[in-house]
Amino acid sequence: MTAFLPDAQWRHRPGLDGLLAALEVERGVVRYVGGAVRDGLLGLPVSDLDIATVLEPRAVVDHLKAAGIKAVPTGIDHGTITAVIGGWPVEITTLRRDVSTDGRRATIAYTSDWREDAARRDFTINALYADPLTLEIADYFGGVADLQAGRVRFIGSAAARIAEDHLRILRYFRFLARFGRDMPDEEAYAACRAAANSLMALSRERIADELLKLLALPAPLASLRLMIDGGILIPVLPEIDAGGIARVEQLIAREASSATPPAALRRLAALLPPDPRTADLVGARLKLSNKVRKRLVLALDGDAAGMSPRALAFHIGVEGAIDRILLDPSAPLESLRFLEGWTPPQLPIGGGALIARGLAPGPDVAKALGEVQRQWVEEGFPHAERVGQIADQTVSKFQRARQ
Repeated sequence: MTAFLPDAQWRHRPGLDGLLAALEVERGVVRYVGGAVRDGLLGLPVSDLDIATVLEPRAVVDHLKAAGIKAVPTGIDHGTITAVIGGWPVEITTLRRDVSTDGRRATIAYTSDWREDAARRDFTINALYADPLTLEIADYFGGVADLQAGRVRFIGSAAARIAEDHLRILRYFRFLARFGRDMPDEEAYAACRAAANSLMALSRERIADELLKLLALPAPLASLRLMIDGGILIPVLPEIDAGGIARVEQLIAREASSATPPAALRRLAALLPPDPRTADLVGARLKLSNKVRKRLVLALDGDAAGMSPRALAFHIGVEGAIDRILLDPSAPLESLRFLEGWTPPQLPIGGGALIARGLAPGPDVAKALGEVQRQWVEEGFPHAERVGQIADQTVSKFQRARQ
């Protein structure tokens, strides 16, 4: 039975019809492909649009320029040109076939065979094409049926697809969490387990990107459990312990109960043992940015008890305080409301004000200022008049200590 792409808002974006006309859509040489078709069939929002074409990259550039459309050669060596219409990017890729692969990158050749292009893709649900004019779906490997059944299958041999690109191991579990029904394809799961060590050949940035995409999904638990039970993550994250899944499950429940949007990095922190040194090592290995790595460490560097939510946020930032509260099962979720729309203030007094009150310049100034700040935070950030009183008391205390 032939399937058709339903109408949706993304298909009426300004400039899209002109782009298709520039690529000679009436000749049948271009089709929508991949995520836009998959998500469109499911009635999901479409943000990124990919177009496949028989036209070779140089011809694509020429056609776009002739139509006055900006063309960016983002991946021209691999057949991809990005067209920009109304500030919105559309990736246009020439049909390809793999000549050779090494598990990280492929040598490709262009083709005019749509099925050959589909055969080099990873999963059946990603190898769906739609004619922009008729909206008829071209489905060479049963992707529409798999999408309807909640199945995530590799195209052809799972082992062969993984050998072409090792990252497909992690992609499989991400797509299973998003589009599957938590039951893996047996062949796919076996192939992923058998090839887990090949993840070590990938760049750590690619691993981190894929893992964080999985953790950001609404329901990643079943996929994470399969990955851990199958030893998938051991080669790249051996630190994950037996309690990791339970901590992530608890965190997801606390996020839902407090209506806090999920954060992939917070969930990664829950997956790791509650040790900031381990978090730092993992952050370094995954080559996370310094800012992201610091957040991961802060999330596990102590609990949220013994300090008010705003005091905690003053010291480690609002984002860090939210992470810490959600990760600490003993911290009441009600405390999060004190952080809604709140920005930590600055201490409304400086060292000069203490000297003006009679404190001798020197190391005591910094110590006294620290004491003023500590009391100001403990009292819940009172107004400037109260800060002045705290400063007077602190200066007197230091002066007496020097007599």
